[in-house]
Amino acid sequence: MRASDADRSAVAQRLQFAVDEGRLDLSDYDERLRDAYAARTYGELEKLTSDLPAPTPAVPAVTDRLAVEKAEWRDEWRSWGGTAIVLVTIWGITSLATGSLIFFWPMFPIGIWGAILLASALGGRSHGST
Repeated sequence: MRASDADRSAVAQRLQFAVDEGRLDLSDYDERLRDAYAARTYGELEKLTSDLPAPTPAVPAVTDRLAVEKAEWRDEWRSWGGTAIVLVTIWGITSLATGSLIFFWPMFPIGIWGAILLASALGGRSHGST
């Protein structure tokens, strides 16, 4: 049976994976890759991968997703903290310049942003999820 371009591409990817694992050297890979793109039938393609183990299915990276969400959460709070420092510093300098404590206006942006982050954290949803 004749092979399609997608079949040849799939074999090429499998050969690349074999090189990445160290199962094929570059000269063997180059030769097999040329043969893969020149192959006309499934039989010709099968010969190119017959001595390679079957590909293993990828395991979903649940821990990676959790690590990314935790890093995003930490970055959101770090941004909040940095902004809070800047706003309080501006308020402090302004108060010193006027000679008296002025109304603590940073409580509004800091408080609203902090409440949103806290509600998001307690709700168990990350900022980008729906």
